[in-house]
Amino acid sequence: MTSPSVTSTKPQAAAAAVRPALAALSTPGHDTGLLLLRLVLGLTMAAHGAQKLFGWFGGGGISGTGQFFTASGYPAGDAMAVLAGLTETLGGLGLALGLLTPLAGAAIVGTLINAIAVHGAGSFFAPKGIEYELLLTAGAAALALTGPGRYAVDRFLPVLRGHRLADGALAVALGVVLAVAMLLVRD
Repeated sequence: MTSPSVTSTKPQAAAAAVRPALAALSTPGHDTGLLLLRLVLGLTMAAHGAQKLFGWFGGGGISGTGQFFTASGYPAGDAMAVLAGLTETLGGLGLALGLLTPLAGAAIVGTLINAIAVHGAGSFFAPKGIEYELLLTAGAAALALTGPGRYAVDRFLPVLRGHRLADGALAVALGVVLAVAMLLVRD
């Protein structure tokens, strides 16, 4: 029979043995790479959202983007423009900051699934292909699944400090389900 003190230290010893392995996965190079990916992908998507919402960077603004959504078969084109613009802007800024990363990544995934469906899969490569949208989708899903790394606002939120794969997978699944729901309202 083992004493309670010996039994209680076994889980602690096992946890201590796992910590170095986990720490090796989160190196400064790994975290810097995730930061670079988050900044480029997030700010790119935020700029796309600003095109839709404000007409910045040569965008159509709400009315121009709304006309595009209407022509693409979505009901209430202006409302869809606002929804897409907010999703891209807030999701992009969330990724760039590493704030609510699984949800921010899922928002981008959902938006880009719709972009791929509207754009069509006539070919893979630009100018009429889906390579750009697919790359952004994969990057956003990867960030949702891996977490933001050490250099992120999520590190200061107790509930998100220890990112779990299940959280990212659930968020990506939510993004896919909502994207499909939006596609179902198209004519």
